[in-house]
Amino acid sequence: MKEYTTSLLADDFVFLEGPRWHDGRLWLSDMFGTTVYAVSPDGTKEAVVELPNRPSGLNFMPDGSLVIVSMADRKLMRWHGGELTEYADLSADLAYDINDSVCASNGDIYVGTFGYDVFAHEDPKPATLTLVKADGTIKTVADDIHFPNGAAITPDGKTLIIAETFVNKVTAFDRAEDGTLSNRRVFADLGDYTPDGICLDVEGAVWVSAFEQGEFIRVHDGGEISAKIDTGGKRAVACNLGGDDGKTLFCLIYDGDLDDIPKGARNAKIETAQVDVAGAGSP
Repeated sequence: MKEYTTSLLADDFVFLEGPRWHDGRLWLSDMFGTTVYAVSPDGTKEAVVELPNRPSGLNFMPDGSLVIVSMADRKLMRWHGGELTEYADLSADLAYDINDSVCASNGDIYVGTFGYDVFAHEDPKPATLTLVKADGTIKTVADDIHFPNGAAITPDGKTLIIAETFVNKVTAFDRAEDGTLSNRRVFADLGDYTPDGICLDVEGAVWVSAFEQGEFIRVHDGGEISAKIDTGGKRAVACNLGGDDGKTLFCLIYDGDLDDIPKGARNAKIETAQVDVAGAGSP
């Protein structure tokens, strides 16, 4: 198995999610810092926009605008031309916080929801995956998803891959032209690994952030693990491939006590590793 090491790119964040490589920079959400940032390859940070209800998944649309998951109010917000506006309101359809998301090339956005009150320590319950189309249509396209988390879409647009955190697996669906999903199957049974954020590479393998284990692992369809990064006891939250050649793996890491996150302790950081296979552009 190939093992990679990382180096620090930037720190002084609260809790990071939703990394996306776009237009020469890494974009990401500081969920509990309530700010979306863009980070240059040299580590320079720009605070782009603030969302008080906790930003998460980021989606760059065909028109160049950015659609941001606003978790607590269960809305998608559009950032374009320096203005923040409402893109879609999911609060009538979903009772609990929304989380990560992925955008297809035609503007279809898939949004996961917790499915229960995580912060009140309720017992876990299955959740759903919601499709938000560019024409405003909102529909449930999958149910019985156990804490849907990071997601990716293959370059041909025909397969959606999503992490189910608390059943320790990555799941795949066939994706139709109208955005509906079918032929649900296990992409990878991860054993004890708890998958959080994911990203896809050009060989069809998925980099998985194993939150509880503090590892980033490269997993193939069928479950083979061919590479990993050990964070040394820290939390592996999310990842994305980018850089000039697509071979920089941006690793979002939390190094601290989880109880300190709501207090605003700044224990999150970005580390990078140079890997052998470039990203496929999703998420």
